[in-house]
Amino acid sequence: METSIQKVLWTPHQISDRVTELAAELSRDISSSSSAVPPVFIGVATGAFVFLADLVRQVSFPITVDLIRASSYGFGTQSNGSPSISLDFKLDVSGKHVVLVEDIVDTGNTVSRLIAHLKSKGATSVSVCTFLDKPSQRKVTFEMVGKGKFYRGFECPDDFVVGYGMDFAELYRNLPYVGVLKPECYNKFGEKHPKN
Repeated sequence: METSIQKVLWTPHQISDRVTELAAELSRDISSSSSAVPPVFIGVATGAFVFLADLVRQVSFPITVDLIRASSYGFGTQSNGSPSISLDFKLDVSGKHVVLVEDIVDTGNTVSRLIAHLKSKGATSVSVCTFLDKPSQRKVTFEMVGKGKFYRGFECPDDFVVGYGMDFAELYRNLPYVGVLKPECYNKFGEKHPKN
């Protein structure tokens, strides 16, 4: 697997430090709100599972945790622009603050769709906490709900990245760092200009 990586963007140590900072920021913001109802952290499977696990273990207040599965990539490197929800969360979010935990926000299509879905289920406030943000690829403007905020770990360059839960064709999720995938790894699938 290591031979498939062109360069490492963030090391395990850098990732750990940044996740700790994000957890502290979330803890400050959410624990200072007056609501006695624990917020719901919903991870977007499968890419966010590593980030979600690291993040929730460091927040300093009671929470509930669930997963939702949404996809617009399939096995390619280009979003199809029409994300679908293939597995919904189980917890009741009505009247609650939700923190949507993403691995990467690029076009904004998926996160926009998920925010609307959470709002339709009665969430009074929605924040987004994404490990990586790729604003250069943004096609959809999305707004937080209620007192929600946008949190990001790192701004990502215009490369196709893998590791720390992120994949190409379901591989590389278990890498402990984030790296740029070599072009020959996706060119053989007919992918020319990957964008995550």
